[in-house]
Amino acid sequence: MNKPIVVVGSLNMDLVARTPRHPQIGETILGREFQTFPGGKGANQAVAAARLGGTVRMVGRVGEDAFGDALLASSSQNGVDTSWILRDPRTPSGVGVVIVDDAGRNSIVVVPGANMGLTAEHVSAAESAFAGAGVLLLQLEIPLPAVERAVELARKHRLHVVLNPAPAQPLGADFLAQVDTLIPNENELELLSGAAGTLVGVERLSARGVGRMIVTLGKDGVLVAEGDQTASIPGHLVEAVDTTAAGDAFVGAYAVALTEGMPALQAAAWSNAAAAISVTRRGAQPSLPTRIELAEFLAKAK
Repeated sequence: MNKPIVVVGSLNMDLVARTPRHPQIGETILGREFQTFPGGKGANQAVAAARLGGTVRMVGRVGEDAFGDALLASSSQNGVDTSWILRDPRTPSGVGVVIVDDAGRNSIVVVPGANMGLTAEHVSAAESAFAGAGVLLLQLEIPLPAVERAVELARKHRLHVVLNPAPAQPLGADFLAQVDTLIPNENELELLSGAAGTLVGVERLSARGVGRMIVTLGKDGVLVAEGDQTASIPGHLVEAVDTTAAGDAFVGAYAVALTEGMPALQAAAWSNAAAAISVTRRGAQPSLPTRIELAEFLAKAK
């Protein structure tokens, strides 16, 4: 059996409003539909990996409220081991307020709630989740000290560290050098590198010690960079209805590909297809494909 994947990250309930377009500053518009979906970048990536056949352990924090109950249930029902997810008796579960327009484009405001109560000490207490695992998935919707402690434990237990640096924030070169695979989108790459332009940004981060980078480019696919080598993988032509969890679908799939020994380009292409499927469906976790669905999509794409 392939080694488990450890996800240290956020769990949020997504509150989704569907509108013809995004409102301007100070403008009120009428929406057509409102729904709630389990989300949060950490939980999305955990569920994405589990649906594709990964053995997934999650470390996180939710409130002792109805949203927390639903978030734990969704993760567990999708095969994620929630043994290391804590309940916060004082702070409500995190929420994501999402606006999705007719083109499937989204704007998101995250209110972290209990996620911000996840400390380095809590991560240390979850060290048993790291034992025997192969990959660590990280994002930035939890406090940075918890992320940094997770990297320390990953190094101790020899896990491959994958960082999706979202929401974007500045990160030190010493920290980035400990990341085995960095998966930013174009905006996150620009913030981290201080450079406009994908190739220039990749060059700058490579010079700072970042090893493998996979830059997600939306409908244009992905750019894979390692050392002085780069390769582009085109996007799939699909009808997008909601792009909310496309990046999470990619990252979760990539973690599974790593545990199965796929080379970088093959792993990125496989993950690119998982992201393409996700944008054709509504919601975060409901949009994430299964292994069978991904295989069928790739067979038709040939």
